Amino acid sequence: MGRTFRNPVLPGCHPDPTVCRVGDDYYLVTSSFEYVPGLPVHHSRDLVHWRPVGHVVDRPSQVALHDVEASRGLYAPTLRHHDGTFYLTSTVVRHGTQEPSGSFVMTATDAAGPWSDPVWLDAEGIDPALFFDDDGRAWCTGMRESRPMAWEGQTEIWIRELDLRTLRLVGPEHVLWSGALQGAVWAEGPRLFKVEGRYVLVAAEGGTEHTHAVTVARADRVTGPYRGSPANPVLTHRHLGRAHPVVGVGHADLVELPDHTWWAVVMGSRPYGGLYENLGRETFLVPVTWEQGWPVFAPGVGQVCQVEVAPSLPPHPWPVPPVRDDFAGGLRPEWTSARGPAEEFCRPVPGGGLELALRPQTLADGVPCAFVGRRQQHVDVDVRVRLHFDPTTGDEWAGLAVRQSDSHSYLVVVAGPDVVDGPRRVLVVRRLEGRRTVLHSEPVPDGALDLTLRVRGQDYAALLTDEAGVERHLATLDGRMLDSRVEETFVGVWIGLYATSNGMPTRSAAHVDWVEYRPVER
Repeated sequence: MGRTFRNPVLPGCHPDPTVCRVGDDYYLVTSSFEYVPGLPVHHSRDLVHWRPVGHVVDRPSQVALHDVEASRGLYAPTLRHHDGTFYLTSTVVRHGTQEPSGSFVMTATDAAGPWSDPVWLDAEGIDPALFFDDDGRAWCTGMRESRPMAWEGQTEIWIRELDLRTLRLVGPEHVLWSGALQGAVWAEGPRLFKVEGRYVLVAAEGGTEHTHAVTVARADRVTGPYRGSPANPVLTHRHLGRAHPVVGVGHADLVELPDHTWWAVVMGSRPYGGLYENLGRETFLVPVTWEQGWPVFAPGVGQVCQVEVAPSLPPHPWPVPPVRDDFAGGLRPEWTSARGPAEEFCRPVPGGGLELALRPQTLADGVPCAFVGRRQQHVDVDVRVRLHFDPTTGDEWAGLAVRQSDSHSYLVVVAGPDVVDGPRRVLVVRRLEGRRTVLHSEPVPDGALDLTLRVRGQDYAALLTDEAGVERHLATLDGRMLDSRVEETFVGVWIGLYATSNGMPTRSAAHVDWVEYRPVER
């Protein structure tokens, strides 16, 4: 066996991956939902080691997300490069607001940005993707509910030509496919490729949970008719059981290497601690070969392996970010906030640290609030913050938050006194199905405090360390309520900084010296 790597190549919530190659460089984008900046861009030279280089949506003037529901927002991007320009298609999903929604295309000359404002596509449904044919024409595929629907959840994949000058859809629409299996739901995520003169359609099917799968069809003409592979589904873990180390595999994109070998990025989840999936849907790398004009995923194995032989590319690891982030250079790309820009409430301090302004809004309100976090990417991890905070009222809170959604979260925060002239307190707070419960409260001395979340599987231990170095255990929290399936969300866990006055006017701020994110190997 040659050089190997470990899957996933992008741990933590990085679903719906799309990849493209430009020379010796590879770029990957994933869904980001309500988090901003949105649609993170990663760069690699070997398909194994990835570094974040920016975001496609980095300003509200492109796509405003202040009013999207949890797990709505930016869905299923596809990244392509053609004649010196990157093209990114995606969909913003929202309900009952005045802001634009639907599918769009953006362009850039550098994948790291800046990216253009969106051009909105006259297209139903979600999951748009561009395909550039070798005759110079460009096409856009997408998915929508079938007309009529033969069964609940039946969808169809369509195609229309795209005018590259105006980025508008032109010409007639053609329905290409409705999936491989009778009764299967959500044929989606279509991507087109041309291999050996034939058009190959790669799609997802079965929904994004346990029955997820990759299916393929092909045609002699770009507009069809398409015929499904007799081997469909060509990649799935649905038959391996819910206790398999990787579940929910699907939503593939393909890339060809300079030596004409092929690889796919797919998403999947790693259940642990009782089949819970706190880390969300992650990005995995899978080898692909071609036989008789059809792609064969993970040849000889037929499943995503956690240890895999590496691509035939020179290894190119990137410098590992330091465990301790003092924000001296501002917020690194891994830090995102929910619905609104973090710059509205947090400011890097000269010499290091962050000033975190309290806001009246809370994590439960479904609107932008003072939360900036990063994905939980490891089953076992210690997250620690050094906090300076002198709250004046009991409504003023600042510290650490663990967020799954608006209605499922944990807080470990320093709060103001609950009686006149009383001491500061440290609180451990749970929000479950919209109900807030204070699990622990105790007074704390003046001065800087370290708040720690010590995560070991489904146990999230909250710890406090004072200026004298005395560490106290506050509570052990049940991580199972943070699983995406508990509330049927599309995202994994975010852990980060939080500051609120719980609906009251405030001018207070907290100071953060640093945050440590320290993975723990088992």
